[in-house]
Amino acid sequence: MFTNAGMNQFKDIFLGEAPAKYPRVVDTQRCLRVSGKHNDLEEVGIDTYHHTMFEMLGNWSFGDYFKKEAIAWSWELLTDVYKLPKDRLYVTYFEGDEKEGLEKDTETYNLWKQYVDESHILPGNKKDNFWEMGETGPCGPCSEIHYDSRPDTERTTINGATLVNADHDQVIEIWNNVFMQFNRLKDGSLQPLPAKHVDTGMGFERLVRVLQGKTSNYDTDVFQQLIQFISEKSKIKYNREAKPGDADWNTAVAMRVLADHVRAVSFTIADGQLPSNNKAGYVIRRILRRAVRYQYQYLGFKEPFLNQLVPLLAEQFKGVFDELYSQKDFVQKVVLEEEVSFLRTLLKGIELFQVFTSTGIATEFESPNSSKILDGKFAFTLSDTYGFPIDLTQLMAKEIGWTVDISGYETALQRQKTRSRAATAIDTGDWVVLKDDDKVEFTGYDETETIAHIVKYRKVTAKGKEQYQIVLDKTPFYAESGGQVGDTGELVFPDGEVINVTDTKKENGLTVHFIDKLPTDEAIDDALTAIVDSNKRNRTNSNHSATHLLHAALKQVLGSHVNQKGSLVNSDYLRFDFSHFAKVTDEELAKIEAIVNEKVRENIPLKEERMVAYKEALTRGVNALFGEKYGEYVRIITFDDDFSKELCGGTHVKATGQISFFKIISESAVAAGVRRIEAITGIAAENYINEQSKLVHQLRELLKNPKDIGKSVESLLDENNRLKKEIEKSVLEKSSGLKNELAQKAQAINGINFIAEKVTLPNADAVKSLAYQLKDIVPNLFLVLAADFDGKPNLTVMISENLVKEKGLNAGNIIRELAKQIQGGGGGQPFFATAGGKDISGLDRALVKAREFANP
Repeated sequence: MFTNAGMNQFKDIFLGEAPAKYPRVVDTQRCLRVSGKHNDLEEVGIDTYHHTMFEMLGNWSFGDYFKKEAIAWSWELLTDVYKLPKDRLYVTYFEGDEKEGLEKDTETYNLWKQYVDESHILPGNKKDNFWEMGETGPCGPCSEIHYDSRPDTERTTINGATLVNADHDQVIEIWNNVFMQFNRLKDGSLQPLPAKHVDTGMGFERLVRVLQGKTSNYDTDVFQQLIQFISEKSKIKYNREAKPGDADWNTAVAMRVLADHVRAVSFTIADGQLPSNNKAGYVIRRILRRAVRYQYQYLGFKEPFLNQLVPLLAEQFKGVFDELYSQKDFVQKVVLEEEVSFLRTLLKGIELFQVFTSTGIATEFESPNSSKILDGKFAFTLSDTYGFPIDLTQLMAKEIGWTVDISGYETALQRQKTRSRAATAIDTGDWVVLKDDDKVEFTGYDETETIAHIVKYRKVTAKGKEQYQIVLDKTPFYAESGGQVGDTGELVFPDGEVINVTDTKKENGLTVHFIDKLPTDEAIDDALTAIVDSNKRNRTNSNHSATHLLHAALKQVLGSHVNQKGSLVNSDYLRFDFSHFAKVTDEELAKIEAIVNEKVRENIPLKEERMVAYKEALTRGVNALFGEKYGEYVRIITFDDDFSKELCGGTHVKATGQISFFKIISESAVAAGVRRIEAITGIAAENYINEQSKLVHQLRELLKNPKDIGKSVESLLDENNRLKKEIEKSVLEKSSGLKNELAQKAQAINGINFIAEKVTLPNADAVKSLAYQLKDIVPNLFLVLAADFDGKPNLTVMISENLVKEKGLNAGNIIRELAKQIQGGGGGQPFFATAGGKDISGLDRALVKAREFANP
């Protein structure tokens, strides 16, 4: 789903780097368009035809039919089969580009003339009619088909040809025939592809709209069931005719946003990608939070609501995409937890906004009350940290007569984008091909050392570091996949040079080896010896096979509902995420661990089956994972036919006894309905047990070798708690006595009761308690307390709320100035703040300086 174009998975075929199993293919796939070059997120809900997730219908030719057939068949399907009126259809062709040295696509133009009136055949520029997914890769001229759904009265007034590719919401592209002919290289030049291909794309949602005679995708039965449910629950009527500026425009947009976003979020979670703060997970969290903001802001849903759409959506797609229906409870729970979490954040943002606008000050951001301008950096923090859209901040500001410093906001936003781009920028060079060899043989299941040649290489620069990526014609290196990390090792050349392989990954079906330098020009064409770090590989094998045993044991102990939701396997440990709605108890963990170790002791031999037809594999009861891409043929890994049988491309032990020992080291929650177990095997598990045994032995000695360590420790804890309570009682009594003593020392300065004193208390909590007690009995209080905590200076500032408002005093700002006297720093709220530092001698200076704020 994270391919924002249908052609991504066929890129290696277009480039000639992989053979096509079939010369002609038709497919349907769900695609997301929420990042990168093709990013539709901000248009979703605003217009009538963009979506975060859409279903792409495609037909493909891999070196088979080309323009003539593609054009004829597309026209036949739309006009003869679907019966779309020909006079409402417009087609485009590439007009050429002199700068690129590309000629006008006269072939396409002449082919269209056989079916379409010339007034409906339109030239298109490079932007619209030369298709490119990114800065490099397969590309070529394209021919779009547009549909004019305007009423006849408008069509007679304004020529539809003038509205094609003009962002008119009623004249929309429904089909695109891309004629893949070129490969865009890093230097910007175009290289002809080894063969010519056709990549057809047609959006299912737009097609349904046209076939059902609607003027909006959201008016079709694809979306209406969801929208009507939202309307019913919000008690707000959906007005499909609403225009910007209308009273019900925002509510109409919000309903479309929810109906769209729940599709993208639900299907992605069902495919195995959970919301998170990283990479693909962040994309999903961002979409989900955008939906929550809209439902909160415009539809009045102050409690979680989006999750209620999941069962409705699952029922709608039952029999079409059953993976959502089979996991609807799990998906709904994940969405619910995300909503609950974000609503808390949203409320915190609102609270900060109110503090800022009531005092004019919020932490490091300042804006005098008189100006009624919300600091741009503060607006950005609301957006970046608390998920507040800038339009929500502007709306809230407008309601109280404030404005937002948009220029400052944009500056802060741009700085973040610049930092983000710099952190993630990767400069990838073009491949330098040494040998024309489309096939790369992986031998890593059978050996860890082999003779190979470099097929091609390229330079990659990321975060200022240069590396090289190479492809070998034969390799024992396993490329990162299925949760297992890529192999590391060495490449040994005939001249004695040894180059380290730092990582191995897959790209377009190729195994790519990462190295820090290239061999000499003399050696680059020679045969080399590729050697995997067998020690790391063996430990990784143990952890991977243990993961399979763990999965089976979890199902046995917890139930058949357990399914893998993510994994990481490396040479140090294994991590396994799985669906389960409760914490795994200690007793259950012990059972799971015992079962795995029992299977380890049984020394079950690995049963490996390669090149099994995928459909046949499924009939054997293997575990196949949602979201995992499987080819026509798969590999089955079995440890006991009645225990563990999974589809897996990773490397494994030859028998379970090689795992040696399995130990669970943690169990935790990852997301709603998803738990995580981390475990170790072999020597790592042995070292862990030895370390634990050593700790127990040390504890026994410290406790004078009791019969029952547990009871002895429990007794110590009880005694410790009793003594703590006695100390706390003593401290409270002392601070209560100090309270009255300090209250008497208050000095009246300009309507302020000022107190600045050193106190002898054991910790920050005691000082804070004293400050709040004084606040309760001393009106108009400006309090500064200095304390010494075991040689570490501490400052506390407490200010009455009325002084914050009336005199503009701010404890957070004041504490930062005072902290300079003790070589430290601090912060807090406008009425209460604390600071720590290094220079104990500066406490007296800080108390003297505090008076300057009371008597400026």
